[in-house]
Amino acid sequence: MENKNNHVVIMAGGVGSRFWPMSTPAKPKQFIDVLGCGRTLLQLTVDRLGDLVPKENVWVVTGETYAELVYEQLPEIPRDHVLREPCRRGTAPCICYAAWRIKKLNPKATMVVTPSDHLVTNTDEFRRVLKNGLQFAGETDAILTLGMKPTRADTGYGYIQADLTAASARAREIFRVDSFREKPNKAVAEEYISHNNFFWNAGIFIMSVSTTVNAFRIHEKETSDVFENMLPIYGTDKEQAAVNENFPKCRNISVDYAIMERADEIFVYPAQFGWSDLGTWGSLMEQSSRDIHANAVIGNEVRLYETSNCMIHTTDMKQVVIQGLDGYIVSEKDGRLLICRLSEEQRIGKMSE
Repeated sequence: MENKNNHVVIMAGGVGSRFWPMSTPAKPKQFIDVLGCGRTLLQLTVDRLGDLVPKENVWVVTGETYAELVYEQLPEIPRDHVLREPCRRGTAPCICYAAWRIKKLNPKATMVVTPSDHLVTNTDEFRRVLKNGLQFAGETDAILTLGMKPTRADTGYGYIQADLTAASARAREIFRVDSFREKPNKAVAEEYISHNNFFWNAGIFIMSVSTTVNAFRIHEKETSDVFENMLPIYGTDKEQAAVNENFPKCRNISVDYAIMERADEIFVYPAQFGWSDLGTWGSLMEQSSRDIHANAVIGNEVRLYETSNCMIHTTDMKQVVIQGLDGYIVSEKDGRLLICRLSEEQRIGKMSE
């Protein structure tokens, strides 16, 4: 059931180019229908919340240039809950702004902070984990991060090392964080997953707004001061002008470096709900259903001959025929066509410039 003190903050300011030609700087992947299901990744992020929080307690932090896309795709969210960044400064200023803005409305609030461009396949388990996490964070001064059980030695994720020797006294599924680890090389990743206490860092956090702003006051004071000083004008017609003037003064830094790796009361909730950050064509392929030749196809009237291990995304095309490819990406959007080896997809952003 809805809890009026629970809020969700969705970070939707990314400009990733890995999914070109579907995504472009004008319309990054969170605003497109990557899965071919009729809903964008941003819309799916809100959909999976269900009745966890009231719609009026959902916030979206995005770039000024993307605000109209958010209004269009999420008409159910109050327009003044779309917080517009005049420039990119990393996840720390984004979260600090949202925390102070929510604190102005409800000092007792607890919030989930989540990216807008991830995939979750088991939404019931996702909501169960968030519900438990919100209760834990609302009753403590702890910052809680979700850790995904790794399924492979992936070098594209940061890792969380947990102390699994004793669960939190308040929640048997929650444990203290020993350390955060940077994205490893293959050998180190294999070492991590050989142990049962390393988890992928999903970038999903749960914490009370009071805990959040206090952590920023201690560990990232200049950024905290920027948003605390604007407290009297939040919710007024002066807010955006003040944000435009002061937001660029914030240090460009991620919340992991600014807060998570420095705060004392950091806990992890190991979870499994079919999570992927959909950061690459390969990750989309892994999460998609595949035919007997290991092809993942999202599109209409796609016919494959002597083709295997390919990611095909051609939702704008009336008919597609492919013959003789092995290990390729084929994608078309708005008159732009990509044909690229899956093994070379890290070069897509540069090749499309």
